[in-house]
Amino acid sequence: MPHDPIPAAGGNWWRSAVIYQVYIRSFADGNGDGTGDLSGLRKRLPYLSGLGVDALWLNPWYPSPMADGGYDVADYRDIDPAFGTLAEAQTMIEEAHDLGLRIVIDIVPNHTSDQHHWFRQALADGPGSAARERYIFRDGRGQDGELAPNNWQSVFGGSAWTRATEPDGTPGQWYLHLFAPEQPDLDWESEEVRAEFESILRFWFDRGVDGVRIDVAHALVKAPGLPDLGASDIELVGSAPDADHPHWDRDGVHEIFRGWRAVADSYAEPRVFVAEAWTGTPERLARYVRPDELHTAFNFDYLVAPWRAALLRSAIDTSLAALGAVDAPATWVLSNHDVARHVSRYGRPQPDKPVRALADLAGDQPFDLELGTRRARAAALLTLALPGGAYIYQGEELGLWEVEDLPEELLQDPTWERSGRTDRGRDGCRVPLPWSGDVSPFGYSPEGSPAQPWLPQPAGWRDVTVQAQRGDKESMLELYRRALQIRHSHPALGDGALTWDSAPDDEVLSFTRAPGLRCVVNLGPEPVDLPGHDGVILSSSPLEDGRLPADTAVWLAC
Repeated sequence: MPHDPIPAAGGNWWRSAVIYQVYIRSFADGNGDGTGDLSGLRKRLPYLSGLGVDALWLNPWYPSPMADGGYDVADYRDIDPAFGTLAEAQTMIEEAHDLGLRIVIDIVPNHTSDQHHWFRQALADGPGSAARERYIFRDGRGQDGELAPNNWQSVFGGSAWTRATEPDGTPGQWYLHLFAPEQPDLDWESEEVRAEFESILRFWFDRGVDGVRIDVAHALVKAPGLPDLGASDIELVGSAPDADHPHWDRDGVHEIFRGWRAVADSYAEPRVFVAEAWTGTPERLARYVRPDELHTAFNFDYLVAPWRAALLRSAIDTSLAALGAVDAPATWVLSNHDVARHVSRYGRPQPDKPVRALADLAGDQPFDLELGTRRARAAALLTLALPGGAYIYQGEELGLWEVEDLPEELLQDPTWERSGRTDRGRDGCRVPLPWSGDVSPFGYSPEGSPAQPWLPQPAGWRDVTVQAQRGDKESMLELYRRALQIRHSHPALGDGALTWDSAPDDEVLSFTRAPGLRCVVNLGPEPVDLPGHDGVILSSSPLEDGRLPADTAVWLAC
């Protein structure tokens, strides 16, 4: 059911919110050029309101050369022309608010684009200039400075350093980029950098944005002297093995975010932050969401847990304990724009270790779409029953799977080239959505548009379009709609606590949410008996003679 317009003061809405992630480039193409845009998003806002989510998180919409899908920002105070205009963004925010949807945008504070005017000035002004103090430039090692300043590695492969060409044309200093060379790292020891980003926050908050998701929040502060990595420190995902990694999860980031919290709290309706922070332990993650810092943080331990009862419960328990200690809500997520879609992860034999990419699974095992879909349906009910908030990545409500056979010549993720074409990267989870019809572009672009979607859609998606699933009570879309409707109306769901119940099997998770709801998930291969209950509220798959089948979740009245 659509929401009412959001109230003038929404309280702690973020503690229970279900937030829908919009990867704008792949959501809906309004002008027919094959790229998603604000026009397409505005036309689909009623769909999102009707789905029952509380807010939208938009991936970067700023002007960008797109070296990393928009995470290389050239101007933090404007909209990329491929997506629309600043005026159109303002209108979209207002239209979303009228439909009861809040808006959370991405901010990328660790690095800019190499096309940002700051970085162009830094290259032009040369060594020792004030412009270079905004970034991390260093002289090289070796007799002529021909060696990188240290051994840090880029997340996308290769060295984290690139040598600049000085204004006189000679090889000069090196600049740090923990990601692509087109993404030079800012120096957060600079007061000018800190002031600039607080100003950027106010720019968007003044335009009605309700919150900000902080990209790689754990990476802003680097160790003094930029020491070499030790053998145990080289972790490219960003989960620091200890509390003294030279560029991941350093304690100095917390002073920055306390300043940001003061900005957010200065508004009549305080704005909200969510951190993307990869840390070594849940306890380290909890430091980001202490009462005077950020509001929420993504729960990656839950996202990467395989379909194994013990590992899922461990991720749930450790997250709730660590976050509860600082009175912060957990946020649960199954997929996003950086990981393989969970239908494809779950549709293969499950290991006893975290799963972030399909390469973490047995490579010789075929993908079982039926199994992956069944498990994804159960995971949706588990996720939406847990205490706290949740995120839905666009298309997961349709049961979309990872597109694993994109032609190599169309791959755009920088990981592909930086890995020597050994890692296909993240494009497979970013393929444009199917809305209607039997052939591509499946309603993603206006009818008759000559341009093709920027990444090709698989023909099999004809069966999982919004149009094909709408009104089908057995579809993934209607399961999500019903679950979100119940979540809004049932007093047990959202923020709060859970109590674990005794389970009939080691592969069964069972917990109670007061008042009156029990969630039972059977992750094992055989049906199990249900506990006593007062009725079935919702089941991810049909029950079998009153028993809970394999890979099925159920919400029970109790």
